[in-house]
Amino acid sequence: MNRRDFLHLRNLSGDILELSCEKLYMRYLDSQLDGTQEQLLGRTRETMLRSKKIRLQDVSWLNRGELKKVLEPLFEEFQAGGGQIESV
Repeated sequence: MNRRDFLHLRNLSGDILELSCEKLYMRYLDSQLDGTQEQLLGRTRETMLRSKKIRLQDVSWLNRGELKKVLEPLFEEFQAGGGQIESV
């Protein structure tokens, strides 16, 4: 299996999305190369909005490149809808 298959991991309840920032960063770089950046962000947004809480893992990866700037609007939309974000 490739790293794209491990981008989004949900717990058994389906309410919490565990998101590896390292894997997301790697997939984001791939998407820039193959022209699928909008699809990646769209899928990430949809997955986030179906959750009640996001657990960000390896948050130091958000400070690389422009990933944090790209994700900020998604995080804001998620929180505006009542979602919670935590870092582990």
